[in-house]
Amino acid sequence: MRFFKSMTALVLVLSFTFAFTACGDSATTTDTATETTTVAPHGEGKEFTSAYVCPMHCDGSGSDKPGECPVCGMDYVAQAEHTDNGHKH
Repeated sequence: MRFFKSMTALVLVLSFTFAFTACGDSATTTDTATETTTVAPHGEGKEFTSAYVCPMHCDGSGSDKPGECPVCGMDYVAQAEHTDNGHKH
């Protein structure tokens, strides 16, 4: 019986200790960043941010005018059309 009482007391002490440390004051947490950055819908390179982009997003592709991708030869598609048709990475 003495063992049972001491184990019960130990469990209660540990439970209260855990509860107070887990639900402690949140003022000790770090502040969140206030600076925001704007990122293009898919990525940051020219192949993602130009008005006309390669559907395969080849490195260095992309243009402000319609044409062909110099890497793979596919026709450029309008960036707005490319992202609005459900194409997401």
